[in-house]
Amino acid sequence: MPLDPELKASTIADYATVTGDTGSAEVQIAILQARITQITDHLRTHKKDFHSRRGLLLLVGKRRRLEGYLRNKDIARYRELIKRLGIREVRPR
Repeated sequence: MPLDPELKASTIADYATVTGDTGSAEVQIAILQARITQITDHLRTHKKDFHSRRGLLLLVGKRRRLEGYLRNKDIARYRELIKRLGIREVRPR
C-alpha cells in the first residue's frame, strides 16, 4: 500500500538536507519509517494479513541497511535522525 502523496511530500520536506533532496539516506529512512508505521497500523486490525506482514519485514530490513550505511558515514547525523524518528539504534554487525 503506497504512502499518501501529501504525507510523503511533507516527510521529504521535513528531512531533506537541501531543497529538492529526495534521495539522501535521511529522507529514505524517514519515508520507510512512515510506510512501516502505516503497515503496522493496518496489521493491528488485520492480524492474519501475512502478505502485508512480509512486506513490513522487507521494509524494516531495508530501513536497517540504510541506517547502518548512515551510521558508518556520519554517526552524528545518524543519532540525530533516530532521535527525531523515535526508533532504536542499530547494532553494528
